[in-house]
Amino acid sequence: MRPSACCDPGEADLGLTGGGLHSLSDYAYNTAPAFLYFEIGGFFFAGSEYRSEIRERRCHMPVKRLKEYLDRHEIKYITIRHSPAYTAQEVAASAHIPGREMAKTVMIKIDDDIAMAVLPASFHVDLDRLREITGSKRIALAAEDDFKDLFPSCEVGAMPPFGNLYDMQLFADASLAEDEEIAFEAGSHSELIRLPYSDYVRLAEPVVVQFALEYV
Repeated sequence: MRPSACCDPGEADLGLTGGGLHSLSDYAYNTAPAFLYFEIGGFFFAGSEYRSEIRERRCHMPVKRLKEYLDRHEIKYITIRHSPAYTAQEVAASAHIPGREMAKTVMIKIDDDIAMAVLPASFHVDLDRLREITGSKRIALAAEDDFKDLFPSCEVGAMPPFGNLYDMQLFADASLAEDEEIAFEAGSHSELIRLPYSDYVRLAEPVVVQFALEYV
């Protein structure tokens, strides 16, 4: 017997059609009791299962969009699934990638503007050096509240290093060029994309400068 569905959130709620959450499906995601059922694409989920399913699909949406972007530009890449990890060094270890090849995205605030800095996982940003390069008056690491709304479909801390996709300036540390390939998180803490560094620079068009220092 088909269960009685409270609502069908449709693709709009998953970000597939550009729509936002409706009040009923927002209720379903946040507060619905487990005994209520909700429909997604012809499949039915109990309240708690619905929340888990939506969360899983949202986590993979940025990866899907980035892959489509790379495919449109005929970029050759591979994807690497790994157990969830939340620091660049942990991701590199989980995916068995050298720390210098694994790139991390650090959000910085240059005067009043948010920008991206991309550097090897085993390095950290030299803010004084970056201030000299940019000629800015103030530069600091951005707080989460400064940028989280700029990446609504990404997990916090897993933003892909493509500032041009988010209309923001992008700096890439010159040390990344020492490896032929670059790997990075693509919106999810459980999946990486790996591609030739030359293709990354051609597509992302970062300002390539030396601004990072290796941890000792």
